[in-house]
Amino acid sequence: MADAPAPRSDTKGIVDAAGLFTRVHFRRLAPGAASLRPYVEHYWLIDWDLTEPYASHIVPHPSVNVVFQTLPGQEPFAEVAGIGLGLFTQKLEGRGRVCGVKFRPGGFRPFAPSAPVSTWTGRRLLPLDEVFGAVPEGVLDAVLTPDEEQARVAALDAFLLAVGPTPDPQADLAMALADRIRTDRGIRRVAPFAEAEGMSVRALQRLFSACVGVSPKWLVLRHRIHEALERAENDTEVDWADLAATLGYADQAHLIRDFTATVGVPPTAYSPH
Repeated sequence: MADAPAPRSDTKGIVDAAGLFTRVHFRRLAPGAASLRPYVEHYWLIDWDLTEPYASHIVPHPSVNVVFQTLPGQEPFAEVAGIGLGLFTQKLEGRGRVCGVKFRPGGFRPFAPSAPVSTWTGRRLLPLDEVFGAVPEGVLDAVLTPDEEQARVAALDAFLLAVGPTPDPQADLAMALADRIRTDRGIRRVAPFAEAEGMSVRALQRLFSACVGVSPKWLVLRHRIHEALERAENDTEVDWADLAATLGYADQAHLIRDFTATVGVPPTAYSPH
């Protein structure tokens, strides 16, 4: 398997990224253990100390996350967050900390091979042993207590190495195909993509259900919305008709419909600046 790329620095999926980043300390870090990097896109760490509440909004990626959290007025906890199908909103207030593991699409399967990844799509599960079985004792404190970033990375490494991964060629294939969908704008329809990969549409759908958690068509559509959202974040004069054509939409109306259904407002009204 090829070396995993460094954590991305884009803001895809974050609604009002500028507003979020002025309120929280957010960073992405690669796993320290090289053996985890093919499966884990990055660790994400967020710390905040707010005088006024703030609601963050995320258009989820096609990734399973394991999330360790310390929130005001609650005991520390951890959960498995399956791929979110709709807009995810989290109210941040007071002082808190979140340490998350973002798996690559397909990368979670080797850590929880007992069920299709689609089992967890749209769900948030705790405690962790519901998914992983035995979980190392003291993992919550080990991940959430240290102020040093590398100590948290080491604790996340130790947790993941204790629960997996189990080698899985099908998961490797799913990761490669999912990454191709993300990076190749020419992939707009599932049938030609499946044919080019020497697979039937049904076989591709079964592979993605088992190893990714959503359909290949869902991935194509979600990456389109992430691209459109990032353009809305960073460009005050987007040519939406041109962008719709670039992203493979039949027309601007279809892009506006999908964007509005996912983000909650039409792209022409979205103005975070």
